[in-house]
Amino acid sequence: MELIRFLWLNYVVNIIDILMVAYIFYRLLLIIKGTRAVQIVVGILILAVVTVLAKEVLGLKALGWLLDKFWLGAVVILVVVFQPEIRSALALLGSHRWGRILISKELSFIEEIIEAIKDCSKKQIGALIVLEQDVGLKTYIETGIFINAQVSKELITTIFNPKSAMHDGALVLRNEHLIAARCILPLSHEPIVSILGTRHRAAIGLSEISDSIIIVVSEETGKVSTAYKGRLESDIDPEDLRKRLIALYRKRGESVLFG
Repeated sequence: MELIRFLWLNYVVNIIDILMVAYIFYRLLLIIKGTRAVQIVVGILILAVVTVLAKEVLGLKALGWLLDKFWLGAVVILVVVFQPEIRSALALLGSHRWGRILISKELSFIEEIIEAIKDCSKKQIGALIVLEQDVGLKTYIETGIFINAQVSKELITTIFNPKSAMHDGALVLRNEHLIAARCILPLSHEPIVSILGTRHRAAIGLSEISDSIIIVVSEETGKVSTAYKGRLESDIDPEDLRKRLIALYRKRGESVLFG
């Protein structure tokens, strides 16, 4: 017993502590990836290096004093600057298994998405729908028109109607909320996808740098495709897509095979 107690106090607890801190930083990096917050973090790291050099290496007293004053108020500054990311992190906490017991498992928004896709497919209306996951898409959301409405079939089909001013670009969804329309996504420059249309290239491009699920309806054929982690899967049956999305959102936070 004494040996077990010794190992627990001196090794196991420390290992658990390190793993928890590493996991927290990993989740934070996922949240800010693809957002302007990355540039802010880089700037903070540069300031930290400059502070160490000024005070400990070069002995620059005036600059060191100025940087000391900055770091005194840095906590407040960071809270203000990272307010959206902090809010996203708290929302993300509730989206995982340990927080999901407090929220409804209602996934009716998936039915709305699928019905809209069916309608677009039948009428051969081009559509590009992004389902945001853990990696934040703030940078791309800011390129579009902010909507922040409940997901509905009628709203999605209205947006992608060719007569709509918002039918070009991507529609970004965060769970049951439609966040923004007419968003500009990065195009994939892989040679193998150069023969594809703009919607499909944009879907693959975003999937290469995020964990989002991107759904594409072809304007030419009406066929449905998905892009996930750099891989495009074509001609998907909407009913099969419904099953995959339901499984994904129910098991979110676990390792789920999609596509």
